[in-house]
Amino acid sequence: MDTNTYISAAGLQGLKDELVNRMKVLRPEIAQKISDAKEMGDLSENFAYHEAKEQQAQNEMRIVDIQEMIVNAVVVEEKVGGAIGLGSTFVVDTKSGQKTYQIVGENEADPMVGKISNVSPLGSAFMGKKIGDVVQAEVPSGIIEYNIVEVK
Repeated sequence: MDTNTYISAAGLQGLKDELVNRMKVLRPEIAQKISDAKEMGDLSENFAYHEAKEQQAQNEMRIVDIQEMIVNAVVVEEKVGGAIGLGSTFVVDTKSGQKTYQIVGENEADPMVGKISNVSPLGSAFMGKKIGDVVQAEVPSGIIEYNIVEVK
């Protein structure tokens, strides 16, 4: 299994910023919440204490995940022109109009803003395609035909 995290330079910087925030801001805030809750007495029925411990566990798990992604990061430069690949931004025509997509690593995917993962069914259907190619992809609403009109 590929343990690499394919990510843009901006995405990698975002991970690094999140890591610093979680370690230097959130971690101390949560520790203070735990300390404050301990002062309330009986921990067995102390909701604030249990909530803070849950926040601590989630924060620490995310820190480990981010550290692993950073260690395994493979920075993908934006591709300009040619065949669609990781880092490519491209424009397609569909029956519902033009759409712009960017192929990104799965950790950066955000379909609502046009960032699609290279391993998603839609993203993998576009990989290696060029201007003029027609791609058919199955989506929840059925099969959509995409005509590639520009690779930026």
